[in-house]
Amino acid sequence: MRVVAILAAILAALVLQTTLGGLVIRGMAAVDLVLIVVVYVALKFGPVTGLVAGSVAGLIQDALASGILGIGGLAKTIVAFACGVLGTQFILTGPLPRFVLLLMATALHASIFIGLYVLLDLRQFPAPVPAVAGQALGNGFVGVVAFQLIEWFPGFVAGRRARRPLKR
Repeated sequence: MRVVAILAAILAALVLQTTLGGLVIRGMAAVDLVLIVVVYVALKFGPVTGLVAGSVAGLIQDALASGILGIGGLAKTIVAFACGVLGTQFILTGPLPRFVLLLMATALHASIFIGLYVLLDLRQFPAPVPAVAGQALGNGFVGVVAFQLIEWFPGFVAGRRARRPLKR
């Protein structure tokens, strides 16, 4: 059941990401929803599950985008594993630690992604720092809000069921 839920979250993020593809800051997407999902999975279920989710999500995203198959997958795999390890070593349940983690995850993902493209001489990124900073802030804000909503929703539903009168 958990695998189906993770795949559904990845596919929903991919669909939403392609729908919002017009939101671009200096050549980079304003928010990387797939990265946010991968980081959440890594925090919630550990580094190995995050590693697998990062690999799958990155490869699907690479297959849908025009580029080299595997660069995004490798970047998301490394980021997911690192976030999963950090999640097991530190308490990352509050909004501020999660925001900082998402900032670091976005910076690491962009460094690997841009670094590999430049290293392989496939594409140039003139002045990527402002775009990466904007994406990091966007990912941090959207990710923290999404994490809070995901963790708040089951308690909300349970509370509504508990307040519902019994039918006889």
